[in-house]
Amino acid sequence: MHTDPKDIHYEDVSIGDVYTFKHIFSYQDLKNFSKLTGDENPLHLNQKFAVNSGFKSNVVYGMLSASLFSRLIGMHCPGKNALYISQTIDFRNPIYPNQELKISGTILNKYDKFRMIKLKTEILNRETICVSGIAKARFNL
Repeated sequence: MHTDPKDIHYEDVSIGDVYTFKHIFSYQDLKNFSKLTGDENPLHLNQKFAVNSGFKSNVVYGMLSASLFSRLIGMHCPGKNALYISQTIDFRNPIYPNQELKISGTILNKYDKFRMIKLKTEILNRETICVSGIAKARFNL
């Protein structure tokens, strides 16, 4: 399913605006990420190992989950006018395959001189924050 990135302009965003979308990772996503990165840690790929390590199931790679912030910036806000500047990441709770996640970005500040925004970024499973951070993005236009 292909969608075009939103065409949001700097003047159209306000502090407090929230941008969201949902996503579900499959076990196949974990295998694909492992193949792409070469990270074969059994916590992500071997359910028995993950359960014996104290988790409910295989754990979604932290950086795979955090990559959804790229989708937030590149597709939702600013969308096609984005230049991703920075991202902090805090992994707070595990994410498991087949959980419906809500990815959220809230505008915290605008920097007119640089046409840049600061966003609070979060990935939630129901009401539980799994990944959080702060992103900065500039508007190209």
